[in-house]
Amino acid sequence: MTDQSIQRALAEQAYAAELDQLARNDRRPRPPNWRLSPWAVATYLLGGTLDDGFVVTPKYIGSTRVIEIAIATLTTDRALLLLGVPGTGKTWVSEHLAAAVSGDSTLLVQGTAGTSEEVIRYGWNYASLIARGPSVEALVASPILTAMRDGKVARVEELTRIPSDVQDALITILSEKLLPIPELGQAVQAVKGFNVIATANDRDRGINDLSSALKRRFNTVVLPLPATAEEEVTIVSRRVADLSRALELPAERPAAEEIRRVVTIFRELRAGLTEDGRAKVKSPSGTLSTGEAISVVNSGLALAAHFGDGRLAPADLAAGLTGAIVKDPVQDAVVWREYLETVMGEREEWAALYEACRELAG
Repeated sequence: MTDQSIQRALAEQAYAAELDQLARNDRRPRPPNWRLSPWAVATYLLGGTLDDGFVVTPKYIGSTRVIEIAIATLTTDRALLLLGVPGTGKTWVSEHLAAAVSGDSTLLVQGTAGTSEEVIRYGWNYASLIARGPSVEALVASPILTAMRDGKVARVEELTRIPSDVQDALITILSEKLLPIPELGQAVQAVKGFNVIATANDRDRGINDLSSALKRRFNTVVLPLPATAEEEVTIVSRRVADLSRALELPAERPAAEEIRRVVTIFRELRAGLTEDGRAKVKSPSGTLSTGEAISVVNSGLALAAHFGDGRLAPADLAAGLTGAIVKDPVQDAVVWREYLETVMGEREEWAALYEACRELAG
């Protein structure tokens, strides 16, 4: 399979040149089995210019200290929990941290209500188990077990969606750095460099909250929503550009003003207050995160590319905006119509977008 045929490249594939250049320039001490030093990992995530003039693009735009704390945690015996509302980039940061630290972001457990303990610990090849009984050859290692053996970082997405009794399978792994396999009379001890990055949504804590014992094994780092509109516009612009290239959308790059309007709408509805602070507005039931803003603009570009003239038009944005904001067809529809009439309708420069949204809102 060629790179051109891959729909979405892994972080270590997409940014292989940057990771290689950082490794060549990196003279700082590296923890055992780390591909880069903590300083180089931070540079990879936050961007910067190396001594030889090579420019590393930022993967995360936000608080430098948040990323430094996350990286420092991975050098200790505590696991890392990235917490935040949906769309704050937890999965994105997790993937890039694993790529920079271990050169491998694929050791992944996707948390769902149906995630079993086997996915956390290990399973069995039942044909081999029946033929030969319990053996090393019959054992099917989980991503976490593989990471323990290889001294790499494993990832657990949506930890709070996993049933509580399955979550607790992590306790011995994280505290003792040991995974007993009683069927074989053995135990796997973690190689230096092993650690776990988990993600969880703020709004999901009540689904399967972590036990006190498990919470103590994690250092929690909260990824906030962008502090300023400028920061959020920059994030959306970068990610939309990356996705457009990856999906090969034959559309013109959207103007910054169009992205700013989407970001402004989301920020005002999230805050319950207009940008100038003069009017209060109702907030919808959804999170309206930065990730949603990226999706709205990207969907608009797809419409413009395949059903328009290649230029992002207000009508292209309107469909994505309505879908992102109106999650509850009753409550959110009222909130959206009220915002349209009291805020968007009063902004002359937004007239085209207002009309397109109003037509869809009914």
